[in-house]
Amino acid sequence: MTVLTDSLVVDGVRLAYRDRDRGRGEPVIFIHGTPSHSYEWRHIVPHVEATGRRVVTYDLLGYGRSERPVDRDTSVAAQTDLLGHLMDALHLDRVNLVAHDIGGAVALRFALAHPGQVRRLMIMDTVSYDSWPSPTWQKIIDERLDEATAMSRDAFDTLLTGQLTMAVADPARMSGDVLEAYLAPHRSPLGRVSFFEHQVRHYDSTYTEEISDRLGRLAMPVRIVWGEEDQWQPLHYAKRLRDDIPGAELVVVPGAGHFLMEDAPERLVREILDFLATSTP
Repeated sequence: MTVLTDSLVVDGVRLAYRDRDRGRGEPVIFIHGTPSHSYEWRHIVPHVEATGRRVVTYDLLGYGRSERPVDRDTSVAAQTDLLGHLMDALHLDRVNLVAHDIGGAVALRFALAHPGQVRRLMIMDTVSYDSWPSPTWQKIIDERLDEATAMSRDAFDTLLTGQLTMAVADPARMSGDVLEAYLAPHRSPLGRVSFFEHQVRHYDSTYTEEISDRLGRLAMPVRIVWGEEDQWQPLHYAKRLRDDIPGAELVVVPGAGHFLMEDAPERLVREILDFLATSTP
């Protein structure tokens, strides 16, 4: 499927998005992670749309098909503010958030800042506490970030392919056309520079550590879904989140890595639809 179909200007920047209002069901917003874009939801979103819910999927600023501004903050904090602007632009009030990786940090920050606007919150394999960046990315940030922006296509593909292969439990799921789709936004020199400037430069645990002592304030239903074999975000972080968020439910998916939607899409669809059917205060 073509995940994103339209674009709109939000707070002065262009975001690529998909908005399927197929009925009066509760709205659901999907927020992807890194290094990724909305392509990761291709096996998930159609099943949620089929239930009659209004489903919004979008590329974060600086990612995928969204604008890659030269002088605009694309940190987790800035993406959180943009989520609010996107909801305003689409006239969305209370929504369900389904978020992965750094999208999970965006969703957590938004839910803490605007609890009345979040019905339910599902986070999967999210960055949290001091769980990020990984040693590989931290070394690049500390020692050669400016040099990395000039990396050749072959060198970049080798680097990112190695990282993406670690994101799945079954390496065969991150190969061929699927791997190409994840690499595609970075094929041009601008795309590679954007990756380091808009994504890697903002791999900073400050954004998650500063909310860690406020997680106990979350009052909406929260479900945490985690790949048991996640090499990027170890399972003990999921258990810590479960313990710190009142009433949070943890679902561990065996045989799945960081990209649950690649390793176990059918299971993830079931978890999302089941969670969206739960009652809310």
